[in-house]
Amino acid sequence: MLAYILKRVLLMVPTLLGVLIMTFVVIQFVPGGPVEQMVSQLQGRDTGGEGAAAATGAYRGRQGVDAARIAEIKTLYGFDKPPLERFGMMLKQFVQFDMGKSFFYPKDVWSLIKEKLPVSVSLGLWTFFLSYLVSVPLGIAKAVRAGTRFDTLTSLLVLIGYAIPGFVLGVALLVVFGGQLQWFPLRGLTSSNWEQLSWGAKVVDYLWHIALPVTASVLGSFAVITMLTKNAFLEEIRKQYVLTARAKGLSENRVLYRHVMRNALIPLVTGFPAAFIGAFFTGSLLIETLFSLDGLGLLSYESVIRRDYPVVLGTLYLFTLIGLATKLVSDLCYLWVDPRVKFDK
Repeated sequence: MLAYILKRVLLMVPTLLGVLIMTFVVIQFVPGGPVEQMVSQLQGRDTGGEGAAAATGAYRGRQGVDAARIAEIKTLYGFDKPPLERFGMMLKQFVQFDMGKSFFYPKDVWSLIKEKLPVSVSLGLWTFFLSYLVSVPLGIAKAVRAGTRFDTLTSLLVLIGYAIPGFVLGVALLVVFGGQLQWFPLRGLTSSNWEQLSWGAKVVDYLWHIALPVTASVLGSFAVITMLTKNAFLEEIRKQYVLTARAKGLSENRVLYRHVMRNALIPLVTGFPAAFIGAFFTGSLLIETLFSLDGLGLLSYESVIRRDYPVVLGTLYLFTLIGLATKLVSDLCYLWVDPRVKFDK
């Protein structure tokens, strides 16, 4: 197993390097970078305006930016060096977990990520735990009552929830419960006077703000986990060892929770790490933007729009590294759940 882990860790290096190379190359050809934005701003300030034109009678449109100023701007943002040199400097920083400084924020990238992380973690934790706490018991109940009216009705409900995109549901929740009924706030994770509230009032205020975003995030995830749990239990219930356990006179609950569950939950347990990490970063962009939650999803989106390349590459580097490590942990969970798994076979 140690050899397998070492092999997987070594394979992470070219994968991570390939992702960074592709992103860096794409960045070189995307127009509207920080240099172009700064030059555009300088040209706008040098216009002089219609008032100046009227006063002097010599308005000639936008004035250009001289080559010396453009060279200074390129040096400021590090674009005075060749692409290969800049890429090598970036890799050297990333190896030391130094992600550089943002072009548009007076902070380094790592500080920005730590500042935005609590919002995404909060939304992700609620989404993850509610998904499993509701879906796993519901899937077990559907497997036990397979083919009944309860099974059909719950399947219909969870599939309807799965068919509705999270951002569409979020808009509907905002319009109905935030706008018309005004039961919930329209934006933010806490109220403006949150620091002055008591401990109990802070908890209530936080839950009041997080209710709509969590509902929009979690509803679509019920169907996958519920149906996976149901099918896994149905497959195990039909096996011979279950018939043998029942023939021995064991109670149905003992058969279900002591024998069937250990084997049926293997696909769910092995998917825990990926689902846990994915809840923080997957699909959070639209929800965070819709509900004005200042998290990692919104930061990544704004950095792409503003061409804040250090933030784009830094967050991508971190997310890719976390994703690769999570995939390795998920594979190792198979061995923890089922010792019969052999990586060398």
